[in-house]
Amino acid sequence: MTSLRVGLGCMRLSTSPERDDVSALETIRAAHDAGVRWFDTAHSYGFGEDDLGHNERLVARALAGRDAFVVTKGGMARPGGQWKPDGRASRIRSDAEASATALGRPIDALLLHVPDPSTAWATSVRALKRVLDDGVARSIGLSNVNLARLDEALALAPISIVQLALSLLDDEPIHSGVLARCLERGIVVMAHTPLGGPKRVSKLLKSPVLGELAARHGVSAGTIAIAGVLAVAPNVVAIPGARRAEVSRSISQAGTLSLSVDELEALRSGFRALRSAPVSRAATEAPKREGEVVMLMGLQGSGKSEQVSAWVAKGYTRLNRDTAGGTLRDLAATVDVRLREGVTRLVLDNTYVTRSTRAQVLEVAARHGVEVRGVWFDTPLHEAQVNVIGRMLEAHGRLLSPEELRRGIENTMLPPMAQLRLLRELELPTAEEGFAALEMLGFVRRPVTGVAARLVALERLDALTADPSLLTFVFGWKPDAPESELAELSARATALGATLSLCVHPAGPPTCWCRPPLPGLLLAFARNAGVDLARSELLGVTPSHEVMGRVVGAQVSLA
Repeated sequence: MTSLRVGLGCMRLSTSPERDDVSALETIRAAHDAGVRWFDTAHSYGFGEDDLGHNERLVARALAGRDAFVVTKGGMARPGGQWKPDGRASRIRSDAEASATALGRPIDALLLHVPDPSTAWATSVRALKRVLDDGVARSIGLSNVNLARLDEALALAPISIVQLALSLLDDEPIHSGVLARCLERGIVVMAHTPLGGPKRVSKLLKSPVLGELAARHGVSAGTIAIAGVLAVAPNVVAIPGARRAEVSRSISQAGTLSLSVDELEALRSGFRALRSAPVSRAATEAPKREGEVVMLMGLQGSGKSEQVSAWVAKGYTRLNRDTAGGTLRDLAATVDVRLREGVTRLVLDNTYVTRSTRAQVLEVAARHGVEVRGVWFDTPLHEAQVNVIGRMLEAHGRLLSPEELRRGIENTMLPPMAQLRLLRELELPTAEEGFAALEMLGFVRRPVTGVAARLVALERLDALTADPSLLTFVFGWKPDAPESELAELSARATALGATLSLCVHPAGPPTCWCRPPLPGLLLAFARNAGVDLARSELLGVTPSHEVMGRVVGAQVSLA
């Protein structure tokens, strides 16, 4: 019997260190013989740049002369064997043409592998559409996207497939609204890693409820788990991976397995993904009752902590992940407990930058009939960075080293990339998510008092003259400079009556707060010396110096 809702994920047949082409061909053919017709591959599945297309060629050889629907993906580079998104139009086109060559036929479905933060999303989607228009692919889709990106893509191209991580352990596509949108628009959702991935599969398959249902139906626990994923919504196609023929033969059973209402209820009781099925909010709302949950949301350093005290003063109970520990999902569970205990007013000050993390709270509140008020702190990144650095200086009296930031577990020890990662994930909240009220709160920095100073980039040290009437600070970046050079520079600055502070950390993604254009050195100096940076002048050379000055409000003069 053919199974149209279960496919085979072929990635590890080409990326596993112990790969074996003969065994791989047998695995793919065994899945087809068992009724599987969906096969998932990608141009990047191989050992690296010199091995691109390996997985596609395997799939083509195994399925030669057979009826199958092959989904492949483009827009991923493999420099040095690493995985790097590349959403440029030229890359998507070249990957598509290479995939068509490797498969030996037009592509059934070409998906954009992952959004590339360095390329405009619309550029990547339009390139995908041109591949469709030119007949290189018969249909197109997306992989690893949020709702905002999906909606933008739908306005530009006919998206047929969306591929996301979905399992009994992963309900992100449900909370994010992506699955509901796909249901609404008739888009197939391909659930990759439907058993939770290699690191979690063994624990998942030990579940008593899976074991009991597997014994009842005479199948494996994995088959029951995949059938549970298919029960989430009728547009879901599961694509578990397999590296052995016997596993391939068994996975197709999930697509034809019929679970009773009671059996599905047993799965729901044990796994949150089934409890979060994409139904309308009205179907899960309880009658309205007195109470309110307030969500203060925004990037780290956006100002939430300063505002939360006002809500606590009004009688709201504060719930914060930094103080409670655990995850945002754990915090949503705590909201559930507090509301069941009769607490009527709660305030949560956490990041909540994605629709999915917000949905966890909104759904809990709806079940209790309690309204949710949202307050989004619309703080620009540079202002949030200043706040994070200020919080660090207040708590530790200095800028922490990259090693300390890597080990840090407190919100006073955040590395720069923490904010940047959240910014890449950001989905601004909207009223249609279920907020009873939603306020966008702009950021206004309170003025500080202090003396004026002269802030001098290291590159202008040679031209600097002493001015005893003006506090002078010399800053710069000298990666891996020897102690002798640092001592010589310090002596020169001291002779001019200036204070010197340098970042010595290496290039690459920022791991410290002291490397220009990040303003850590300026803020640390201002705090220690009682300086009002807004009254100060920054003498710089490069655009990064101009950025630093603008961030702290100083007057900038570039040589």
